[in-house]
Amino acid sequence: MSIESGSGRGGRKANREGHEPGVDEAIRALLLLMPRMVGRAKRIRVPEELQSLALAPRHLSLLSYLLFDGPMTVNDLAARLEVAPTTVSLMVSELSRKDILERREDASDRRRRIVSITESKRPSIDAWLARGARAWHQALHPLTAEQRQMFVQTLRAYEAAMADEGD
Repeated sequence: MSIESGSGRGGRKANREGHEPGVDEAIRALLLLMPRMVGRAKRIRVPEELQSLALAPRHLSLLSYLLFDGPMTVNDLAARLEVAPTTVSLMVSELSRKDILERREDASDRRRRIVSITESKRPSIDAWLARGARAWHQALHPLTAEQRQMFVQTLRAYEAAMADEGD
């Protein structure tokens, strides 16, 4: 599919009249919207306390899981992040050295380590992620549960299709 495939101006005019957009019109709208969304996400200010720690986007997902779902093992994090446990272990080691994460022994299985956000950094990380969470809440709240599920599935399908194209 090329960018130029589509129904042209007629399809766009129909949208203004309240008709549902066709696939090509929706693609056009999303291709124009995505760079703005990414730009806004990149401009979310990292709290001053965290600025010197050189946190990267890969850290954001890991921290989000720990903030929203609570402490968990490296293997659990790896499964959720869909990466190898060794990758997560390296990230956890890096963030532990920066006093962002801590590892503690699992009381039920002393061989396992539980990873969590340190209490000293939790408020800053929570503040950092809160703006995005508020925006998603505002966007998703009016939708039905089925619509929210479809939206998330669509984003996952898009991400998977982009990954299939090769990085």
